Amino acid sequence: MDEGTAILSAAAADNALAVARGVLKRAPLFDGHNDLPWVIRTKAPPGDVIAYDLNRIHENADTDIPRLREGMVGAQFWAAFQPTNAAHPARTALEQIDLIRRIEEAHPDVFLPARRAADYARARALGKIASFIAVEGGVGLENSLSALRIWHAAGVRLMTLCHNETLDWVDSATDAPRNAGLNAFGRAVVRELNRLGIAVDLAHTSHEAMRRALEATEAPVIISHSNAFTLCDHPRNAPDDVLGRLKANGGVVMATFVPGFVSQPLRDWLRRSRDAYGKAPLSADPKAQFAELEARHGRAPRATLEEVADHIVRLVELAGVDHVGVGSDYFGGASPVGLEDVSRFPHLFAELVRRGFSERDLEKISARNLVRALRRIEKVGEALRKRRPPAIGRLEDYPGP
Repeated sequence: MDEGTAILSAAAADNALAVARGVLKRAPLFDGHNDLPWVIRTKAPPGDVIAYDLNRIHENADTDIPRLREGMVGAQFWAAFQPTNAAHPARTALEQIDLIRRIEEAHPDVFLPARRAADYARARALGKIASFIAVEGGVGLENSLSALRIWHAAGVRLMTLCHNETLDWVDSATDAPRNAGLNAFGRAVVRELNRLGIAVDLAHTSHEAMRRALEATEAPVIISHSNAFTLCDHPRNAPDDVLGRLKANGGVVMATFVPGFVSQPLRDWLRRSRDAYGKAPLSADPKAQFAELEARHGRAPRATLEEVADHIVRLVELAGVDHVGVGSDYFGGASPVGLEDVSRFPHLFAELVRRGFSERDLEKISARNLVRALRRIEKVGEALRKRRPPAIGRLEDYPGP
């Protein structure tokens, strides 16, 4: 590299954050996953959106309105999460959907209730953040297809099939398989989600479940918060063959910030406290357990913003730049160095500028890919509803593998 080129390269690097902010001004980030509703549910007073006060900065959390604005977030899938072991999972799912809707109602000047892909652009034109609802964990169905239509009526537009535990119809990435990935009822769930125009989210599912779902689906799938398995071999990350199939499917994989899914050194360090599927015991206090491990084994490796960028590069190599997005999975816990809260999204895109991504491609990654996939999911649903009646029944009505 000659001296003139070196000067130009240095200038480009210094300008990377400004370029990134320009990209996010034109295409504000559409984040695929954030667990703020569960954070609000578990804080005192539990589930009280007004008392939590999203207008102030929460120093011990990662998501609030001031930092969403600073992070140039234009749309968000909020997770209506319920633990697999919840005593009343169907009720809990509805309570979490209600909590998200109460966030929208409490801050109408900030959040636009978004139920269609077109609402991303409508929110941008109004200077608001499009608020999309996702259900994280099919345990809330309680093995009945009817709940899907109630969720859809309540505004749900994405469903993560399971969480950290295998269900009666779908295998989790972090639990022992029982269904060869996805059984007959699981395929019925996928098809009914297609008919409703709800995105099928394969984050948290086993690799075999991902493959089975790709065979069953009639619409693009979303992998809302997972990284590249070849860079970090946590089972929550997506394997090469699944990523390669997204081009034909039209789906999107969304790079996540969960440290143990980002950093292979951290993944290896954590193995001493995890089971064969990379999961900590349900009874463990994560912070206390982590502190104990560091006291015994020394400081843990830290995941970094640069490693997240490595995953995005790898995802683009495998799935194509038209099929990659960002699904942070901010949840009030640990985050990579440099991505401590939702204000930091422009810094990730600045790193991608330094990696040589064009502004056009960065606009795809920030939002346009996910909007395009959601638009296609809606169209598939509209066509299917014209020719196929609602699927009814429970798990026992769909015997067989």
